[in-house]
Amino acid sequence: MTIQTSPIHVAIVGGGITGLVLAIGLRARGISHTLYERAAGFSEYGAGIGFSPNAEVAMTLIDPQLHAVFKQAVTPNGLDYFQWIDGFTTDDQIFQLYLGKDGFQGGRRSEILGAWAALVEPANVQFGKEVVAVIDPKNGPVSLSFADGTTATADVVIGADGVWSRMRTLLFGPEFRASYTHKYCFRAVVPMDGPGGAVAALGQARASSRYMYNGPGAHAITYPVAKGAMLNVLVVIGDDKPWGDATRASGSNDEQKVSADTGVANRQTTGKGRRADAEAVFAGWQSTPRAVVGLLPEAPDRWSIFDMLEHPVPTYNRGRVALAGDAAHAAGPHLGSGAGFGIEDALALSTVLAEVNNPAMVDSALSAYSKVRYERTQWLVRATREAVDLFQWAGPGAQPGADPKHGQDPAVFGPEITWRFHTIWKYDLERMQAEVRALYEAALGAR
Repeated sequence: MTIQTSPIHVAIVGGGITGLVLAIGLRARGISHTLYERAAGFSEYGAGIGFSPNAEVAMTLIDPQLHAVFKQAVTPNGLDYFQWIDGFTTDDQIFQLYLGKDGFQGGRRSEILGAWAALVEPANVQFGKEVVAVIDPKNGPVSLSFADGTTATADVVIGADGVWSRMRTLLFGPEFRASYTHKYCFRAVVPMDGPGGAVAALGQARASSRYMYNGPGAHAITYPVAKGAMLNVLVVIGDDKPWGDATRASGSNDEQKVSADTGVANRQTTGKGRRADAEAVFAGWQSTPRAVVGLLPEAPDRWSIFDMLEHPVPTYNRGRVALAGDAAHAAGPHLGSGAGFGIEDALALSTVLAEVNNPAMVDSALSAYSKVRYERTQWLVRATREAVDLFQWAGPGAQPGADPKHGQDPAVFGPEITWRFHTIWKYDLERMQAEVRALYEAALGAR
């Protein structure tokens, strides 16, 4: 079969981390693209985020500039170890895991996203664009319709619109939706210094590196951000109530409603909580994790945690439309890898789309992407649920067979957590690139 050379144009729906990084990858490869974001501008909640070694490798392979500006925005840990503490019975270390030199550094989401946004051509971004329909006809380009009445066309459409993805619903139907994991969290970024600061509350050693405090039904994570001027605090609490139960402990007004016709949530899964609720959960714990909770403001932001474990999509593409990041495989934050896997997706997509010189081959390219990414990303969703059971000693929402003793026993906890993190970190991304190219070339030869 003779393949006619023709440039392709890519539409990216969603301007979060995955969509933005994909745009950077396409720009680096000279691929025409437009990013459509429903908000009025790029914005990310200002809490902290960390990226593991695999994500940093993916950044470099996408575009060295992407990684360079990331390193300028993050904060080194005091120690190159992730340290887990028995926060309930002893305040002693359960286990520590080597992160690699300057590995798993954290920063503020808003600062990292802002640095990356500067790498995107403004002419390639349209804000205020909420997708309401997508049509992939047999002949002609894919068409997008927006809530403001406008339309657009592209040869490729990538839905990177997050856990409450409209694109997912349009592709697969409302039954493929995120579900409540029976976990919610309080997030805050607090000053490191001063009378009420993190150093005064926790001590210099605990405030300057990455720590997790484990115990029954809850855990807390801290790590430095903002070049050491601030401490990121994440307190995660198990919840045995069904989602929407009016008697839930938190006083927040968040609520999740799903439209019967689209399955898309109204995104009201965040709201203001009460520090007093977290203090009640941690009342019987050791002094250090209680001090961590005490760093939260009186009315901290509360986030309910949803994932795609219970209703996974069967594939990441249909024809010339594909999903990436949380839209495809939303996972909880407990292994610190959801955003990093979205960056891996962006690498796979930018790699294979760089091989496409004819719109007729787009579906084969996206099929290759789905095959390369599906098993690993679905594993992360499951592994994240299993990891939080270790952290919270099989608390509310635990997976069947979870043993509360495993999270307390270093001889079990260490190996269990090590192999999961190493599966994430020690992934050969250049081999993934070669594999996605090979799958695409095989499909090309079969045409």
